[in-house]
Amino acid sequence: MATKILIVDDSKNICEILEFNLSNEGYEVECTCSAEEAMEKLTSGHSLILLDVMMGGMSGYKMAEKLRRKGNPVPIIFLTAKDTENDMLTGFSVGGDDYISKPFSIKEVIARVKAVLKRAESGQRKLVPKPETRLSFNGLTIDSGTKELIIGNEIIPLTRTEFEIISLLATNSTRVFKREDIIDLIWKDAPYITERTIDVHIGRLRKKLGDRAYMIASRPGYGYRFNDSEK
Repeated sequence: MATKILIVDDSKNICEILEFNLSNEGYEVECTCSAEEAMEKLTSGHSLILLDVMMGGMSGYKMAEKLRRKGNPVPIIFLTAKDTENDMLTGFSVGGDDYISKPFSIKEVIARVKAVLKRAESGQRKLVPKPETRLSFNGLTIDSGTKELIIGNEIIPLTRTEFEIISLLATNSTRVFKREDIIDLIWKDAPYITERTIDVHIGRLRKKLGDRAYMIASRPGYGYRFNDSEK
């Protein structure tokens, strides 16, 4: 069965170009012209969203934020003419997996699509995970089987990247990870990621951890580690 991709862009020309080229790569492609329409059409059968940022009505950022708030982990690649570092960080902070600036090369889009899908499908990393499927620390549980973070009896919604980061740190709790180490292990196929991006994700994770934010500890001049001791 072909991998399904949902394209969300209010430019008919861009939709047609992307649909034609991605279909030629063997993907099943569906196009919508608004975030509102996309929210209605999106199903669990879609493996990826190519999402324009600036559209009439709901923005791409807002749509991504809504999906992540609902716990939907579908990979999202933002397409936008806004290409500053702050714009990119905003995209990642609302749960985006990649960010492509317009005008773009079709070859680049195809390469990014393949990289994000490969990462989503394999979930493999260079570090060999420990055999435990559930790690528990002071009332916090990381379930690698269900991809859930649980605090007490509450499931905390995380993006795919946030879950991968906290899993990496917790599984190797005796190690301090430099930012470049995290980039290499989590985004090994994405050289465009900056160290600032790591700080954004860590900040979001700490906010979601609430009074357990201390469990992601900073080592100034070094990086981050998992703190499994009491505050």
